Amino acid sequence: MIIAVDFDGTIVTHEYPKIGREIPFAIETLKMLINDHHRLILWSVREGHLLDEAVEWCRERGVEFWAVNRDFPEEDPKTSPHYSRKLKADMFIDDRNIGGLPDWGEIYRMIKNKETWNDLLMEAESNAIRNDHQQHEEKKKKWWQF
Repeated sequence: MIIAVDFDGTIVTHEYPKIGREIPFAIETLKMLINDHHRLILWSVREGHLLDEAVEWCRERGVEFWAVNRDFPEEDPKTSPHYSRKLKADMFIDDRNIGGLPDWGEIYRMIKNKETWNDLLMEAESNAIRNDHQQHEEKKKKWWQF
């Protein structure tokens, strides 16, 4: 799968133009996705020196992107007649998603298990109902014990 990943607010906290602090488990999850043979594209508003800094920051931590702000590594925005910044990725990981950015553990689980955000929400709701029921049953047992 080709996965486009934003940088500021997704891999690191928002401190643009500086590089913020790593968001917990972002780098570890990206490494796992690469090991699972996904192609990762760094998809960022950063350009020039600021983009180079972001790419190097990730590289120093062991994350090497398949491409950066383009669909494939060989694509050249200056010479490609059909170049577009709109990526043709299968999935986008971005803090600007509707509903915000899930934590990186949930992101990995969704990709690995082919689950949707809705699947996780439904499971959480089901678990909450089950827990409420269990707590209610435990209270009933304690009430009638002599």
